[in-house]
Amino acid sequence: MIRRHAEVAESNVAAPEFLIDSWLAKQGWQAFDFQRETWRAYLAGRSGLVHASTGTGKSYSVWLGLLEEALRERQLQCLPLPPGPSPARGEGRKKKSEPAQADALRVLWITPMRALANDIAVALERPIAELGLPWTIGLRTGDASAADRRRQKARMPTALVTTPESLSLLLSYPDARERFQSLRCVVVDEWHELLGTKRGVQTELGLARLRQWRPTLRTWGLSATLGNLEEARDVLLGDVADSGVLIRGAAPKETRVETLLPATMERFPWSGHLGKRMLPQVVEAIEKAKSTLVFTNTRSQAEIWFREILHAKPQWAAEIALHHGSLDRGVRAYVEGRTRGGAMRCVVCTSSLDLGVDFAPVDQVIQIGSPKGIARLLQRAGRSGHRPGAVSRILCVPTHAFELVEYAAAREAAEARRLEGRRPLDLPLDLLAQHVVTLALGEGVDADALYNEVRTTYAFRRLTPEQWRWTLDFVQRGGPALHAYPQYSKLVPDDGGRLVIRSPQTARLHRMSIGTITSDASVAVQYLKGPRLGTIEESFVARLKPGDQFIFAGKTLEFVRFRDLKAYVRKSTKKSGTVPRWEGGRLPLSTELAGAVRAKLGEIAAGSYVGPETEKARSILDIQAAWSAVPAAGQLLIETAHVQRGHQAFVYPFEGVLVNEGLATLVAHRLAQAGPRSISITSNDYGFELLSPQPFDLSEEAWRRLLTTEHLLDDLAACVNSTEMARRRFRDIARVAGLIFSGYPGAPTAARQLQASSGLIFDVFREYDPENMLLEQARREVLEQQLETRRLTEALERAAAGTIVMRPIARLTPLAFPLWAARIQKTQVSSEKWSKRVERMVVQLEREATRTTKRKQTGSVPVEVAPTTNHPLPLTPGSSPARGEGKNATDSQIKQRGTHVAT
Repeated sequence: MIRRHAEVAESNVAAPEFLIDSWLAKQGWQAFDFQRETWRAYLAGRSGLVHASTGTGKSYSVWLGLLEEALRERQLQCLPLPPGPSPARGEGRKKKSEPAQADALRVLWITPMRALANDIAVALERPIAELGLPWTIGLRTGDASAADRRRQKARMPTALVTTPESLSLLLSYPDARERFQSLRCVVVDEWHELLGTKRGVQTELGLARLRQWRPTLRTWGLSATLGNLEEARDVLLGDVADSGVLIRGAAPKETRVETLLPATMERFPWSGHLGKRMLPQVVEAIEKAKSTLVFTNTRSQAEIWFREILHAKPQWAAEIALHHGSLDRGVRAYVEGRTRGGAMRCVVCTSSLDLGVDFAPVDQVIQIGSPKGIARLLQRAGRSGHRPGAVSRILCVPTHAFELVEYAAAREAAEARRLEGRRPLDLPLDLLAQHVVTLALGEGVDADALYNEVRTTYAFRRLTPEQWRWTLDFVQRGGPALHAYPQYSKLVPDDGGRLVIRSPQTARLHRMSIGTITSDASVAVQYLKGPRLGTIEESFVARLKPGDQFIFAGKTLEFVRFRDLKAYVRKSTKKSGTVPRWEGGRLPLSTELAGAVRAKLGEIAAGSYVGPETEKARSILDIQAAWSAVPAAGQLLIETAHVQRGHQAFVYPFEGVLVNEGLATLVAHRLAQAGPRSISITSNDYGFELLSPQPFDLSEEAWRRLLTTEHLLDDLAACVNSTEMARRRFRDIARVAGLIFSGYPGAPTAARQLQASSGLIFDVFREYDPENMLLEQARREVLEQQLETRRLTEALERAAAGTIVMRPIARLTPLAFPLWAARIQKTQVSSEKWSKRVERMVVQLEREATRTTKRKQTGSVPVEVAPTTNHPLPLTPGSSPARGEGKNATDSQIKQRGTHVAT
């Protein structure tokens, strides 16, 4: 079947397999076994998921199989095949040289980010141009021009690179079935980024429609850094999952995870204080590499680090850049192009560069702060050495001392390939309602047939007839509560009983609203005389006054005025200003990394300090052990203290900030049920603090009753303001379901208007349609996504199965100190600067830690005296507590982010 070199020489016509191998050899590559396995599976008519490390050729594992199929077909049809790869023609074929009679649409390539579409198109076109196939590559994303859309309407390209939103938009046209009549394969790139999101479900629904039209359609997913691979394959393939294959890539790429150790180690860490102190070492590391990506977890942090590096090395001004999602697309494209061309020494970025942009010149990645997850660490490391056989290197920079333990745990988990899974979504009815209207815009909807179709998807496999009838009623008349308002009656039956769109205006508004991406309203940042810089959130702009200075796009800007949803600015000569804060910056520790940290602490508690990070952190952990304890495996540590006019309890589940916050709220609520008391809470990734005027005189059994899973859902609903949380969640659901319109292009509706509109509908549903399924969806999303009920339950079960270690403390321990510092920052009402107060406490605690260390070295018994009500733990040397601590806590303080009070 496969003709060898001698046979090729006799016929003077190269076999398709030989053409592919020759093209790979010309690039200096050799096919991996997993790529050949994928080609064979595709040619056999199979669908599946390819999982391989970043930079090992996932894209070509499917794409070259498609090209081989096309070459074989031309051979069977006695059409001429090229004698071999043609000379390289650069990055891709120019439009003017495209074949006059290109093959019809065969491939749909779905990417989660439209910013990646052009890079994907270039990569796909490269072998086409050299193999001489009459194929064209087209783009269809939100950035597509009107001319491109007209050209595609006249004739679709052979391969179309698009996004989930643009696929839905294509399905909304009456000629959609005809456009896709020759489709052979759908490739979903970076499937791990879509899985577990509504955009992923949107992709599932689009695939179900395409399979209905093309029963022999093959579907292939490409993924990296994912734990639940079998489930990910099944979600992608839906009801054809039984015949699907899972292909694992070659042995994982060599990834070197190293930590930049601080020269000196403070024993009382607080969030972020260590970061900029590492600047000289970061700059030195950048100097040693050819090209570096510096990843931060937030856009604010990226702005700060970009300015710090530039101030340290102003001569790098032409070689350093900033890249994050709020910058103008033109700015980001310019940075990406220069990085790809090897012209950038350093790019400070966020997750905006996490995904598949091919930056071959990058040979080093620096991660500022905790990666928060194993998969994210490996994904970012893979941005360096982004080519087969190259080593990926990532250098971790701690922003506080305990992150050293995180890095050690993350490296061991990464070496063991303990990656996080992505939990798929179930029954998002808001998206289903949108999808029904989308298809009604096209050839209309046969209700019974569409019910069977959507049930072939993983997300709606359990859709009941009752839920389906409710969805149809919702899109036809708005349900029982909104039937009197014409704008909510979107679909009507035609003469044949098919549901079709009610009016052209409804069609226009719906097409502008297709999609599931929701976020706080943003406004453009525009020079008074000059280009657009990007966007910042409306809530930040609302606090600015003319003349205020703020930092954005790596520049200090002066705010001039706000008009027409644009913040007009001019360059400022000042060097400092406020850094905008964007929502979504609170990344919690992932399940896998949290478990790895607990295991690493268990090793340390047993006396094992393996690795340079834990050895460097030993001075901190020794003090923690001397003043309290380092929790061993299966232990939950609880520290209690008496502070001036109050009492503290520090609990350390090490579950991540969101779960810890939920646990703190639950415990505070249950304590309050036992008797009247006020409790304020503060949480971080490691634990939470409870502060109350009453002492926490609780036995181990009493703590176990507080940490039980009994009546968990009822208690969560009672202890948090679940109605208000559901109301906020409902805003996004209402937008996806088409209940509110987010505005025309270039003129989005203000966030406060959207919240008011959705809040009004929420109240109407609660009063007049309490069984509305979107209300139930809002409550379910709060529990599953915002409160992470599943992880919270697992944390409580671990506490029940383990040992509770209770320690009264005489002073703040290294684990307790960052919680105290975070609370002081949120509740500080005195004129004293927060950082100064924290620094004075550090001096006092360091002095006590030094005494403890000396006693240990001289053989004295380092026993710390437990506090009594007559010896309260001082807050700062010689100072009285700030208002808001203990029994003087005010209602205004509970509004501070991350702090709640149960009474």
